[in-house]
Amino acid sequence: MSLENRRRMEAVFTVALIFCSAFTSGVQGDSLTILQAPEYVSFQKGDWPISGEKIPDMVALTMGFSVQEDLSWPGLRAGPLFQRPRANVLVVVRGVDSLALPQSVASYPLENPVPFTLDSVAETVHTLFAEDTPVVLQLAPSEERLYMLGKANAVFEDLPVTLQQIRARLSQDGSVLASLPLNSLSRNAEADLLFLSEVQVLHDITALLQRHRHLAKDHSPDLYSLELSGLEELGRRYGQDSSQYQDATAILANVLQKFGEDLFGLYGDSAVVEVVTVKNFEAPLTRKSRSILESKQISNPGSPYNLAYKYNFEYAVIFNIVLWLMIILALAVIVISYNLWNMDPGYDSIIYRMTNQKIRLD
Repeated sequence: MSLENRRRMEAVFTVALIFCSAFTSGVQGDSLTILQAPEYVSFQKGDWPISGEKIPDMVALTMGFSVQEDLSWPGLRAGPLFQRPRANVLVVVRGVDSLALPQSVASYPLENPVPFTLDSVAETVHTLFAEDTPVVLQLAPSEERLYMLGKANAVFEDLPVTLQQIRARLSQDGSVLASLPLNSLSRNAEADLLFLSEVQVLHDITALLQRHRHLAKDHSPDLYSLELSGLEELGRRYGQDSSQYQDATAILANVLQKFGEDLFGLYGDSAVVEVVTVKNFEAPLTRKSRSILESKQISNPGSPYNLAYKYNFEYAVIFNIVLWLMIILALAVIVISYNLWNMDPGYDSIIYRMTNQKIRLD
């Protein structure tokens, strides 16, 4: 074999390796895993990708709410109209593309991992069930932000939010440090403490709901949106091949599995639990934050800056009803006024016809 042919074969082999590695890395991407779901919420097993911006619509449809645009995704089938889950729990894990969850209903690849929020679903829950006690909890311990709505705020007032509060909670009795196999994780490192604090928050949410079971038994649906970035910080600090990252990944998989099973049981097997694993978001996530100490029970959350209300998609329907009703009434008034003005009292009005006496002349 000549030297030129050998070089050609090596070049072809190198290109094939690059293509295979790129294809393999494309398969091992971000994912959406349905951890728990009732029987009447039908998730079909298959390799159907879903866009990150469509996840709020998927959550809204599972809860029986309407969406602005139809979700053309075959992974979710239409369920019974009068039987909907009592809660939806969405956990977003940043810094990992997949977790080895022991049991799950279905798993789908996640494409276009743009940042998303469940603010629209939360506002729908609060608007439709303002007189009840829905639990609407959106939490990100890494960024120390908690966004809550509804009358159930008082139940979660003791939930630790800031890192200082969670550190104090980890040193108290009943913390997760006594039950977790830490292995290579340290109780003093900042990145390790962030990961452990998020695990503690998951444990405290379950404990609070177990003490207040009436929140899970009412007729209003509940919504939980949790964002965890402890693995992302561990990967940035130690590397994804480190023992700390591997131990934390195994711990989080078991904790999320138990967290989903506990919430599923608290809601009487009538809850949907989803886990979204995202390696990196394509854009930074921004969301309005609210301290738990400042959350109030309000029926219509407005803007403190005198801003207009958000656009309501029923505005066009209401506007057309009012507009055409006013036009019809205006035309009716014009036609009636015209006929009254040109009316002959002697011939057109029965009142004047009965009372008008004709004068006879001799």
